[in-house]
Amino acid sequence: MHAETGTSPRIGLQAAIGLLAGAMSCLWAPWLAPRWVLIALAISGLVLWWKLPRRIWIATALLGFGWAGIVAGAALQSRLPTGLEGRELVVQGRVDNLPEQDSKSTRFQFAVDDDVAQQAELRGKRIRLGWFAAPDQAPPQIESGSRWRLHVKLKRPHGLRNPGVQDSERGMLVDRIVATGSVKGGDGNEELQAGDGIDALRDGIAQRIEQGSSPSRRFIRALAVGDTRGLSDDDWTILRANGLTHLIAISGSHVALTAILGSALAWLLWQSFPDLGRSLPRRTAMLLAGIVVAAFYTALSGGEVPTLRTLLMMASVASAVLLRRRMGAVQALAIAAIALTLIDPLNLLRPGFWLSFAGVAWLSWCLREGGRSVLREFLGAQGVATLGLLPLSMLFFAQASWVSPLANLVAVPWWGFVVVPLSLLGVLADGLHHGWGAPLWNLAAWLFDLAWPLFQRIADWPPGQSRMPEASIIAWPLALIGAFWLLAPRKLPGKPLALALWLPMFTPLQPAPLPGEARMQVIDVGQGQAILLRTANHVILYDAGPATDDGYDAGATVVLPALAALGVDRIDLMMLSHADADHAGGMNAVLAGVPVAAVQAPPNAPIEVDTHCKLGDRWEWDGVGFEVVSPLPDSEYTGNPSSCVLRVSSGDHALLLTGDIDQATERAMVERNPDSLRADVVSMPHHGSAGSSSDAFIHATGAAWAIASAGYRNKFHHPNPKAVARWTDGGTHVLDTPHAGSVRVELSPAGVTLQTERARRQRIWDSGNQD
Repeated sequence: MHAETGTSPRIGLQAAIGLLAGAMSCLWAPWLAPRWVLIALAISGLVLWWKLPRRIWIATALLGFGWAGIVAGAALQSRLPTGLEGRELVVQGRVDNLPEQDSKSTRFQFAVDDDVAQQAELRGKRIRLGWFAAPDQAPPQIESGSRWRLHVKLKRPHGLRNPGVQDSERGMLVDRIVATGSVKGGDGNEELQAGDGIDALRDGIAQRIEQGSSPSRRFIRALAVGDTRGLSDDDWTILRANGLTHLIAISGSHVALTAILGSALAWLLWQSFPDLGRSLPRRTAMLLAGIVVAAFYTALSGGEVPTLRTLLMMASVASAVLLRRRMGAVQALAIAAIALTLIDPLNLLRPGFWLSFAGVAWLSWCLREGGRSVLREFLGAQGVATLGLLPLSMLFFAQASWVSPLANLVAVPWWGFVVVPLSLLGVLADGLHHGWGAPLWNLAAWLFDLAWPLFQRIADWPPGQSRMPEASIIAWPLALIGAFWLLAPRKLPGKPLALALWLPMFTPLQPAPLPGEARMQVIDVGQGQAILLRTANHVILYDAGPATDDGYDAGATVVLPALAALGVDRIDLMMLSHADADHAGGMNAVLAGVPVAAVQAPPNAPIEVDTHCKLGDRWEWDGVGFEVVSPLPDSEYTGNPSSCVLRVSSGDHALLLTGDIDQATERAMVERNPDSLRADVVSMPHHGSAGSSSDAFIHATGAAWAIASAGYRNKFHHPNPKAVARWTDGGTHVLDTPHAGSVRVELSPAGVTLQTERARRQRIWDSGNQD
């Protein structure tokens, strides 16, 4: 039997590739096939898998497509029915993750009990909740593993949809979140049982690690038990800039270390008591102890895909050893991929799945020769991992760290061989007796502190990382081929040409408009507004998105990633329609993220800007006209009514951006100069509130389209049905960002065209799909 495979081809590399290809073809399709078709494909694949071992990839592809569709369909079908949205419900169940708490709220996942006493549509399902504190009170303390009876209001899983890689709806599908919502205050909420189970154990260890004085204890929590709640946005920024996020997350190396520890303990026990060998050979005991300890740690650390992959690979190799079969790394990797896909094909929607398996596959292929020194092997592994995984990192995270090889040369041996083992030994010591792990965790934190300032300095170097634009769908396969070409044996010719295959990754999918044309992108920021305007050589950001008291800042989390995805790396003018937080809240984050030449707001607005917008301001950029039609110069600032109103024109066609003006301001503009309001597309005033969008204003614009930027099921009920009716009665088509996602408008002398993000990239998990 072949030394590399050593087992049946039915669970070999071809089978794994076919299964993955079939499952991904289903999961990334715009819609699901009918259930009977999926069942037929899955059954056919199973039969052919057994009957046609020589064409195994065809059989597994059919099985993967059908099985992935069946599982995804069941998950989508379990989402909260629309009829239950917004209703107060009583649920009873268990907190099944590590709750996240800040000064105003506690957020957690809640597994509803599977019994007849619960709402039928929620039985045995998982929801994501936020429990917000009453004014001047601290948020409630929620323990991992605790049981509660709660009064909640829920809505279907819904996320923002913009150009780029962010897609929270996909994440909620993978995590089986069927609804999100909030806990209602009052006396009806009751804790039924204190925390217990594996999550409570994990949370307890994390809390004991945190009791030390070193600020780096937050990193030791992450390295020891996968608890990243203590890491700040700045921490993650530094880690991403250095390409080190894979080391902070619990990875396969952590599981391997715990397996070694388990095997070592078994060796010590069998060495101390030789008679144990009569019942179980020492080698067998070491293998079993390693797998058992690794399995326990995998559960303790949260059971992420990289840890499961490593555990399954080790279990496969251990089984082969016990059965006296030969098995190589490729065979073990294939078995792990097949197992994880069959257990839950939605795992394939996790970036960690592909990064984990691709990393091991690259290393197995490129470093298979052996015979080199330890240093050369280590340097080679870093080069292979950096170059081989770069296309996937660009695809999943839309960024690239050019200093990653240098940072990893320090972090991998220092953290991987010193800090992490001490952290894990601390977990073992704490398991023997609470408090015994503290000295080891203190030492690990002190050693971590020695290298962290270096990574902070590296992150401060601007050329060290790049945000990547959204590229063509063929860009990343070409980059993977380029990486394969570059990492191939030296005798393969034409390697410099391989670099050309990387160029599409750096080319934005949407080039800048031509002279005389403009593009408007209404960014989906939730309950707020941010609109990008581009001409051939200039960029305007009209509003910067909302920021809230609980720390949410759409400028940082939504606007900047959207700008990067669109290939925008500078702004010529940031025009803030007015000073309200849902329009100007993201300003500081945008200013910190990209160069901005000038910031503008209404006269006397309580916000520090460079200039003020006022009636009569006119300019032309790249053949496109811009005109401010409100407010009046030196007018009193009155909030929403004082919004900057901007008209953008190309030939006889125009766009009108209205901020939060009310009907009184609309009436004044109509009386002053109705011709200045003519437009093909209008941003609906004040998110479509009932107090805006008067009949006279709508008639003056003559718009074909009106777009409301609002949050899904927001408390203001924007856009208001009466306002929408006034637009539609006037012959205007209405779009809103909760249902359309981001909206792109192309303006030229020939007219306007529109495309919504949800229509451009349809996915099976779109919240607009009615299950």
